[in-house]
Amino acid sequence: MTEEYVLRCVLMLCCALLSANASNWLYLAKLSSVGSIRDEETCERLRGLIQRQVQICKRSVEVMDAVRRGAQLAIDECQFQFRNRRWNCSTLESMPVFGKVVTQGTREAAFVYAISAASVAFAVTRACSSGELEKCGCDHNVHGVSPEGFQWSGCSDNIAYGVAFSQSFVDVRERSKGQSSSRALMNLHNNEAGRKAILSHMRVECKCHGVSGSCEVKTCWKAMPPFRKVGNVIKEKFDGATEVEQRKMGTSKVLVPRNSQFKPHTDEDLVYLDPSPDFCEYDPRTPGMLGTVGRQCNRTSKAIDGCELMCCGRGFQTQEVEVVDRCSCKFHWCCYVKCKQCRKIVEIHTCR
Repeated sequence: MTEEYVLRCVLMLCCALLSANASNWLYLAKLSSVGSIRDEETCERLRGLIQRQVQICKRSVEVMDAVRRGAQLAIDECQFQFRNRRWNCSTLESMPVFGKVVTQGTREAAFVYAISAASVAFAVTRACSSGELEKCGCDHNVHGVSPEGFQWSGCSDNIAYGVAFSQSFVDVRERSKGQSSSRALMNLHNNEAGRKAILSHMRVECKCHGVSGSCEVKTCWKAMPPFRKVGNVIKEKFDGATEVEQRKMGTSKVLVPRNSQFKPHTDEDLVYLDPSPDFCEYDPRTPGMLGTVGRQCNRTSKAIDGCELMCCGRGFQTQEVEVVDRCSCKFHWCCYVKCKQCRKIVEIHTCR
């Protein structure tokens, strides 16, 4: 083992650890109560923030509880989207909350960064529209009469403010490193792809005004999509993510597809640098790599949630359990629903 090889390994480990720290702010989700970030002194005590994020916190204390909600939103959506996969976004009580699973430049890390950047933009924008923040409110740039003939009115979501805050807060570590490393470029690209999942799916909501519900006058406003829709879009991008490598073009460093036969990725696509592990076995050296022993699986499915794939060929065990469900529900005038409790035996399959 040469000295050069050892040095290269150390440098790769350091880069991985630095990249992992970029998502440490997700630890804010561990703060439970609304209004828990109240003053500048609180900012100094928050775990997971780098110094520049602490400075942003001090300048924008009122926004930070929305950021905390965004962190929880990202974790919840990750766990929903990956609930039937070998790696299911399990969290730890330490940092980073997803463990070292996201320290490598895998497509799982790409999803985590994208959904996290999107969640901050979403939560901050929602806080603006709800009147929670003094620094922002509704988007007043949307006004007048549209080409379609309706009146812009109501409270259009101020997505521009939410995106700008997400860029300043979430991207700060990568930008502070000069955007020179391939992992920094990957993270910044995926952060922006996550935010574009909201921007590309903004919708117009309207309300009719007139006699007896007629639509003589229609007022409309711009609204964000439900965050579940955002999660679905980013999950689709995860499934079709592009493996890339860094190349120098002129004075710039860019990410290009590793396979030249693949078409270049767009700003809305996810990119990754490293192949994913199989996530089959528990690895004590890699926090967050929990394996699939004991996970429930679908015996009849041929997809990733099926017992064959989920259990990595180790087999599964079946047990019968009694469950209680509501049944024979009837509506009674007025106004309640009464149900019976039905017991039934179901089979539960878990990986060996």
